[in-house]
Amino acid sequence: MEQHENWTQPEPLWRENASLPSYEALKEDTATEVAVVGGGITGITTAYLLAKAGKKVTLLEADELLNGTTGHTSAKVTAQHGLIYHELMNHFGEEEASLYYQAQTDALETMQEWVEKYDISCEWVKEDAYLFATTKQGAHKLEKEFEAYQALGIPGQLSEALPFQMDATKTLCMNNQARFHPIKYLAALLSEFIKLGGEIFEHTKATDVKEGDRMEIQTGEGYTVACEKVISCSHFPFYDGKGFYFSRMYAERSYIMAIEPEKEIPDGMYLSIDEPKRSIRTAEYEGTPILLIGGESHKTGQGVDTSFHYHALEEFAAETFGVKRKLFQWSAQDLTTLDKVPYIGPITRKNDRIFIATGFHKWGMTSGTLAAKLLCDYITGEESLFHQLFKPTRFKSDPSMKQFISQSFDVATHLVEGKLELVADRPNRLNKGEGKIVQWKGERAGAYRDDKGQLHVLDTTCTHMGCEVEWNSAEHTWDCPCHGSRFSYDGSVVEGPADQPLMKIAIEENSEVPPRIEENEFEEPQDSQ
Repeated sequence: MEQHENWTQPEPLWRENASLPSYEALKEDTATEVAVVGGGITGITTAYLLAKAGKKVTLLEADELLNGTTGHTSAKVTAQHGLIYHELMNHFGEEEASLYYQAQTDALETMQEWVEKYDISCEWVKEDAYLFATTKQGAHKLEKEFEAYQALGIPGQLSEALPFQMDATKTLCMNNQARFHPIKYLAALLSEFIKLGGEIFEHTKATDVKEGDRMEIQTGEGYTVACEKVISCSHFPFYDGKGFYFSRMYAERSYIMAIEPEKEIPDGMYLSIDEPKRSIRTAEYEGTPILLIGGESHKTGQGVDTSFHYHALEEFAAETFGVKRKLFQWSAQDLTTLDKVPYIGPITRKNDRIFIATGFHKWGMTSGTLAAKLLCDYITGEESLFHQLFKPTRFKSDPSMKQFISQSFDVATHLVEGKLELVADRPNRLNKGEGKIVQWKGERAGAYRDDKGQLHVLDTTCTHMGCEVEWNSAEHTWDCPCHGSRFSYDGSVVEGPADQPLMKIAIEENSEVPPRIEENEFEEPQDSQ
């Protein structure tokens, strides 16, 4: 396997040479008809559809467009969302399971229509999607899922073979799905949105909503956006509105590696259902076919060191396909609802002016497009067959209650464990670019030494609900294991539900890193009780 020093690109494949226009930040109070918050696939598609329907639309993005979950996706466009249909039939019934499939398929077909209508060069390729099992138990689950396919009229086949060398006990195919380049596709929709008179502000963080005769979105810079309707398409709703969404979803991180394989690349898209899960799809890079290998999911803030997950993906890639070159690696964060069905619609039962779309369970390409269509229908007063299924205010006692209890117990466990953790490491053990939980003046703290040698020391107590954050060495962030909030190395909020930064304890100038202290050279950790 060819080795390269500094072989990986820090950005995902999709953002390599991405030709996206930039937009200025909001610098004064403004007014619009509909304000859409979030510049990923859901926000951009929603803004485009509403502008096409004749609405005056303003799109706000806290960072840069397509730099969040959409820019870090595996970019599969499919209604095959893992083992979902047998579960949906059990918990929702056959009719609603069928509606879920119809909604996702409708989104896929809509995307293909736009690709053809606007002649979008986005590497759109129709391919079959496969689930595969490597155990007897997994094979049984695929058989149950296939029974659901048959009951719902989903085209697919059950077999025992994979088109590449890997032991599989069963495979389940869903025909005529797709893969694409998400940024090239959405750049075209952005262009259409601007042509329709749409307005975009980047680096404009929506922080709150003031509800009155008109809605007023408050921004982090102190400006307001007055509007008639608010749509939150941010990854986590930037405004909760007493919907308590932090308690109704959980966050997971997953990882992707792009390689040029030694062996022939198989047609199709693949996802294993046994642990450890592996996602496989093809793409192109500089005119060469490559593979995207994904997996290693874990709850945010609860994984082992990030390098472990990339090493695991590399080992799988080498054993299965061989690796000529390693090209990119990146990670993403996804939210899952209590029943695995996205929340799309009014934020609460009595609020018909604020809408949300969240909890896509790692399937944001079809779900984001579906959400945009449903949100547009809400705003324009159109009825949809799918509104009821995806309503955020729904509650199915099974599995929602089980998941709610499970997540609440998980949160409580991490809340207690974080407070009781004894820490031995000291900040002077950190190299440049390294972060760690340390002991600072007898207390637990988070420390990071930047490239200039400056030491940043933070209170590790999450500002959302008081859990203790953990260091993410891949993204250089502090991640909360309870509700998925993320903070940059300097404490600023990267991802909600937290909306306040971590408290800064100290910033120390130190361009020269002191020599490392051996374990037996410093005192025993103090009891912080």
